[in-house]
Amino acid sequence: MQNPGTATPDRFPAQERFAAGAQYIAGRLTKGTSGHTHAVVDPATGDEVLTYELAGTDDVEAAVAAARRAFPGWAGATPGERSDALHRFAAVLADRAEAFARAESLQCGKPLKLTREFDVPGTIDNTAFFAGAARHLQGQSAGEYSGDHTSYVRREPIGVVGSIAPWNYPLQMAAWKILPAVAAGNTIVLKPAELTPLTSLLFAQAAMDAGIPDGVINIVTGTGRVAGEHLVGHPDVAMTSFTGSTPVGKRVAEIATATVKRLHLELGGKAPFVVFDDADLEAAVHGAVAGALINTGQDCTAATRAYIQRPLYEAFVERTAALMETVRLGDPFAPGTDLGPLISHVQRDRVAGFVDRARGYARVVTGGEAPQGELAKGAYYRPTLVADAAQDSEIVQSEIFGPVLVVLPFDSDDEGIRLANDTPYGLAASAWSRDVYRAGRATREIKAGCVWVNDHIPIISEMPHGGYKASGFGKDMSAYSFEEYTQIKHVMFDNTAVARKDWHRTIFGDR
Repeated sequence: MQNPGTATPDRFPAQERFAAGAQYIAGRLTKGTSGHTHAVVDPATGDEVLTYELAGTDDVEAAVAAARRAFPGWAGATPGERSDALHRFAAVLADRAEAFARAESLQCGKPLKLTREFDVPGTIDNTAFFAGAARHLQGQSAGEYSGDHTSYVRREPIGVVGSIAPWNYPLQMAAWKILPAVAAGNTIVLKPAELTPLTSLLFAQAAMDAGIPDGVINIVTGTGRVAGEHLVGHPDVAMTSFTGSTPVGKRVAEIATATVKRLHLELGGKAPFVVFDDADLEAAVHGAVAGALINTGQDCTAATRAYIQRPLYEAFVERTAALMETVRLGDPFAPGTDLGPLISHVQRDRVAGFVDRARGYARVVTGGEAPQGELAKGAYYRPTLVADAAQDSEIVQSEIFGPVLVVLPFDSDDEGIRLANDTPYGLAASAWSRDVYRAGRATREIKAGCVWVNDHIPIISEMPHGGYKASGFGKDMSAYSFEEYTQIKHVMFDNTAVARKDWHRTIFGDR
């Protein structure tokens, strides 16, 4: 069902806001120095929103230098001072929530109701969480573990962090990278995706307006090959955090290894959605459609492979297809829109290619095409259900990143869990059952960083997000991510001068 709607007249005025440039370095917006420009395009209409100068290596150098200058002062601030600054930051974000929601919808094509109810509130909540976490940067209590020596452990900031964020959740990914880093006393240079820089720049501006010092948070908006690779390889960057595809993550790891910096990778996913034969079928159907279509399927934790125990298989396929057909595509700013466009026509064509190739070996139950009429100028693609594909087929094994759910049957519980684990990825999964023992077994045996039971997709600031296997390593959100951005130092005191002389005598003799 199409719902073209009408774009609201007060779409975010990005062109005016970013006239000074799309690089945020040492507290001010500047123009990039690469000599090349890039256009931010509204994927719902194909209209150009903003053309800006891309960052070059000189901009990366300037941003890293600004972060280095800011580091001693920010690292030397007390936890309470950093916490107070982040609490003020959360308040500024709350005051500007509508502007953030509109900017995110405009550059990503997300329905405004999604950015208003999910992306922006989640970001504010993350900021408030890390404001509290900043006061809990704890080491280990002192103790005498070796004779007359007292030992304790300090947790210290690492230094300048270089982070690269993707285009699917630009605001939330900026927050997930910036907040734990700065709460722990680090400074940061973030490179957002060149398709979606607007909310990252607004985020940095809000931080400065909240009183976070210049240079603590810097944004360079450029390509991965130029700005991204230079940032990852920079000798003054002590840690790299990257979210994106697994192939690009391997390249990031290769570059980071040359300078032996700490590495945090959140990579691709191919989340299984396992429905046992005692599950609530209607709940599972609704969970599958929501889990598969969140953000038009451009989510590395989205439900992509539904494994349905055979007694429920045909009913699940039929009801899921029927529910998908009620989803309303339309203008992201229209109140009735359920699903917006993909990020670009390039991404839409990539998704369509997976589905078109699958027609030769699987059944496309619904969808599988771009809409016509009013929506044809945008990067829209209909919600798509594919059934009866083989486990080793491309559409089952490869990350599609679009509104496509593949459904396969299984017989025994052993088979369902085996199939769920049968991809290189391990970011997220869900298990659906009324039997606590069955569900408990699935949570133990499915190899993924998050396993939901009778739900799929919700996340909370207090709990970690991150993957197993080819989905990367390291955690976002929660106290676990806070620890990722610290280094541990062992401190040891000799309590007596006599003990020191005895130790030296043991090594050097009686001199």
